[in-house]
Amino acid sequence: MIDPLSPYRPDALAGHVAIVTGGATGIGRAIARGFARLGADVCIASRKPEALAEAAATLGAETGRAILAVPADVRNPDDAARVVEATVARFGALDTLINNAAGNFLAPAATLSPNGFGTVVDIDLKGTFHMCRAAFAALSASGRGAIMNITATLHYHGTPLQLHASAAKAGVDALTRNLAVEWGGAGIRVNGIAPGPIADTEGMRRLAPGDAATRAKAGIPLGRFGAADEIAAAAVFLRSAAAAYVTGTVLVVDGGHCQNQPMMLMQS
Repeated sequence: MIDPLSPYRPDALAGHVAIVTGGATGIGRAIARGFARLGADVCIASRKPEALAEAAATLGAETGRAILAVPADVRNPDDAARVVEATVARFGALDTLINNAAGNFLAPAATLSPNGFGTVVDIDLKGTFHMCRAAFAALSASGRGAIMNITATLHYHGTPLQLHASAAKAGVDALTRNLAVEWGGAGIRVNGIAPGPIADTEGMRRLAPGDAATRAKAGIPLGRFGAADEIAAAAVFLRSAAAAYVTGTVLVVDGGHCQNQPMMLMQS
């Protein structure tokens, strides 16, 4: 019988093997830490070897577990395959994939270059597809595969200066729902997590500098920015036995921010 309180055991993820893309910093790093603390073997992937090496060493010291670090660019299908192969070679299996790698910047749609638009789509949407496709066989073979795609709430309403990221993340949500239907028979659950504004992340530093952060906080019903560890907690839940019947959904973790946007727009 499945223990519905399994996410709260200190060994909740013992025996699991996870890949976290974009795992060197921010939300990805927090998820990697959370999974390792609960007993999972973890591979982190990132485009920046120096940041990756530092993250693996620090996470290993924090959790007492060896963290596999594989430099990779998810825009490259061969890199995606290499991450999966290295993980299976090191740990013997793979049952969890967290697609967190992303790119973003502020840009008016009228001056957004084709290359800028395409780069974000390549990382966020195509990168997610590349990793899912590369991991399919291993996830299916595990008998308990789970994919979590880190998305956003930008496309739930009109977001100025974020056309590229909104389009990419809307595609990620569509990919999540379609794969949940197609791959359910292979024993793979596919879900998304849509964070709101998360403190102390590169995304917030880029997208809400200075006074913009103050205005953003004013639009959050809970009155504060989220923490990366709160996104990690959502990922632990979705991986756990407590979410064994959850697939094809996107869990919004944003303090009510996206629900408040129509009111904020009317006040502006």
